[in-house]
Amino acid sequence: MIARVFPHKTKASPVDKLAFFGPPPMFLPEISEVHVSVTFTWDIKYAEWLAGQWEPVAPVKMGGPAFNEAGADFVPGKYLKSGYVITSRGCPNKCWFCSVWKREPSLRELPIRNGWNVLDDNLLACSDQHIESVFTMLKSQKSRIQFTGGLEAARLKDWHVERLTWLKPKQMFFAYDTPNDYEPLVVASKILKAAGFTRSHMRCYVLIGYPRDTFELAESRLRQCVELGFYPAAMLWRNLDYFVDVKWQRFQRLWMSPAIISQRLGTAVYCGSENTATNKCSPKPVELASGLHRTLIYNI
Repeated sequence: MIARVFPHKTKASPVDKLAFFGPPPMFLPEISEVHVSVTFTWDIKYAEWLAGQWEPVAPVKMGGPAFNEAGADFVPGKYLKSGYVITSRGCPNKCWFCSVWKREPSLRELPIRNGWNVLDDNLLACSDQHIESVFTMLKSQKSRIQFTGGLEAARLKDWHVERLTWLKPKQMFFAYDTPNDYEPLVVASKILKAAGFTRSHMRCYVLIGYPRDTFELAESRLRQCVELGFYPAAMLWRNLDYFVDVKWQRFQRLWMSPAIISQRLGTAVYCGSENTATNKCSPKPVELASGLHRTLIYNI
């Protein structure tokens, strides 16, 4: 049997008896091989230490996105919790901050496995036939659908939105990483809201803290998302030394949780179980008093 070892436990981590987080426990089932799976480059040193701890148990292999290795066909439940699914790998965009296109030089459509939370690098860059097949698979799932891997707003088409209304997803993530992403988000916002989607379904990853970024500029982008009807999720950039400024970390926390965001903006925009018929969700945030606002944001 193969033990899979992970540096940290997350919502997406497997939960079976052969998934481990940290050094080997005292009592183990019979294990023939150990796979140390590493997602983030800043975890490599710790993962190497873990590999050394597991070597007396069985032969150890290390791998994962952190090593810029191209992924194989997706096996449900092996390195991700059951329900999470990857149907394609790679992305045709070559964003300066992203390593996907470096480890996956071309977009590859994979055999479609069952799952309800899609983690593809760029699902909407796939062929129409593949996307249609993925949507058909998702329709058969019992859990509510999520697109936490993200959907590229610039590639969103009317027929995609029709299928999304058919699927009734719990949440869909888009991205605002560069200035060029804004106008496609504006268009996506209009067609999604026209189809009946609300802020409780529409999320948006927003890259912050990269070179020359400022708190003011980052907050402006995050507020733009709120104005468009998306709940932003701030994603903090890390340099090659993996250094993270504590002030940026604190700022990020203010813009990660829909509940915190709605509380800070002074309006009931968090409507995870909203009654759209009574229109209880306010479409526009109410600005806080400037003095209080600056205290919340910059005294960190």
